[in-house]
Amino acid sequence: MTASQNMWTPANVVTMVRVALVPVWLLLAEMSQPSPEQISIPCLVVAGLYMLISLTDKLDGYLARSRNEVTAFGKFLDPIADKLAVVVALCFLLEVGQVSAWVLLVIVSREFLVSGLRMVVASEGVVVAASNLGKWKTAITMIAICGLLLVRSIPQVTFVGIEPHIIFDVLLWVAVGLTAWSGIDYFVSCWPYVSGSSNDA
Repeated sequence: MTASQNMWTPANVVTMVRVALVPVWLLLAEMSQPSPEQISIPCLVVAGLYMLISLTDKLDGYLARSRNEVTAFGKFLDPIADKLAVVVALCFLLEVGQVSAWVLLVIVSREFLVSGLRMVVASEGVVVAASNLGKWKTAITMIAICGLLLVRSIPQVTFVGIEPHIIFDVLLWVAVGLTAWSGIDYFVSCWPYVSGSSNDA
């Protein structure tokens, strides 16, 4: 199999479609307007499309593993697709006043930190696998975003005396906590390579 053929696996195609859908989603989101009196179909479509983008994250991973087609291109593109979907959605929610700028600051700062650490560690010929903590923070972040987008599509209602957006706001802050925690955990794991102490062993 050539390098070009190796790149066009079903899993990689799904990942590339996910990346291509992000700007389409943003365009639709920018055009949508919530309604205080009835369900907003455009906002509902935006929420549904984001849920689809989120779910494809699991699909491409399943396809790659089940078909034994894990590729270097897929390893490169998949995390980029995840981060793109999360950061773009958070930027939109910040724009419409549904999330705090602190949420975006913590999440983006963590990604810069981890990306830099990965480059340092890779230069030492070491690969640090993604932790379960990192996977949980990604999953919870996407669930919170999907929830906030869904709430935006419906009129103001309460659920057992609680406004739904509060539930997803809390969930998003839980994700922010996990984001910070996973970033610290990654830094601790990589510290020997950053400090140079790994060469002393």
